[in-house]
Amino acid sequence: MTLLRNLCCGLYLLTFSLHWAEGLIDPVSLSVAAGLGLSAWYGSFLKDQTFCRLTECCNERSIPADIEKLRRKLGSKLFGQHIVMQQLLSALKAHLSPNSSSRKPLVISFHGTPGTGKNYVADMVAEALYEKGVKSRFVHKYMGRLEFSLDKDVQKYNNRIFHDVISGINDCPISLFIFDEVDKMPQGVFESLTSLVDYNGLPNKMDGSKAIFIFISNTAGVQISDQLAKMLKNGFMREDVKLSAFEQILEKASYNLEGGLKKAGLIEQHVIDHYIPFLPLEKHHVHKCIEAEFDKWDRKPQQKVILSMLQDVITYEREHGLFATSGCKTIEKKVATEVWIN
Repeated sequence: MTLLRNLCCGLYLLTFSLHWAEGLIDPVSLSVAAGLGLSAWYGSFLKDQTFCRLTECCNERSIPADIEKLRRKLGSKLFGQHIVMQQLLSALKAHLSPNSSSRKPLVISFHGTPGTGKNYVADMVAEALYEKGVKSRFVHKYMGRLEFSLDKDVQKYNNRIFHDVISGINDCPISLFIFDEVDKMPQGVFESLTSLVDYNGLPNKMDGSKAIFIFISNTAGVQISDQLAKMLKNGFMREDVKLSAFEQILEKASYNLEGGLKKAGLIEQHVIDHYIPFLPLEKHHVHKCIEAEFDKWDRKPQQKVILSMLQDVITYEREHGLFATSGCKTIEKKVATEVWIN
């Protein structure tokens, strides 16, 4: 650490000297500007140009927040999820806008059956917002089944979440917290979080209004499938289905079904901004997933190969016979195996 500080100090001085030598800073202008606080600004500038080139900082370089990049990725890699595309992009763009007047973090809850893209999208959000993606120190991801599994330890989990959120936002106000497998967590695990994500809820006047929280759950997956099937049978086109057809279903299911959000203050206090359904996938969506996976390997398989794989990987839920039970969940490994065999 001492070596890093010395290196950074040396780079500070070198950068300053170069600017001075190039005539970018003259004594008179520096003297005048000093009274206006140039020293503080220049210190920040030097940090951005030296220290923050060597390590991750809470600045625009490390957090480009590239919503257009996310739009492109979702458009080319996510299939059958027009509601996700519409709602997620709009929510993030509004939240991260310099003109936003929001006084609370953005809180989003993803719901759907396995293989519909919930984790995939959460990781894409991290990759678009942060230069280091999911490896950024400003991205905090938790696995419910592994890290928050025991009913008897709920209070310990609450304390950990409270501490992690305070520490994370103190490190960088634009932090991302992802809680996966929420349906596998015990009831009450998020009670300490409720006040933190409410309006002006952080202690010591900390500003967490730019933080983002994403909850990922299989909860209400069956209800989403039932609602979509009903609408399709009533003549709706899938692409015309709106978020409004699912929001109340998701909120009620989250509050009443077993899992980390059951009877949760997050729902009672209405601090979850968006409940986003991931619709169950149909055969042609899985077909696109297979093609996209082959593209990663720079392969263009014959249609008979894809159709053969579809027969192997797709099973349909019994209730409606419309939707692939595992979505695209197993496609990556199946395609990789096919590539190496051939």
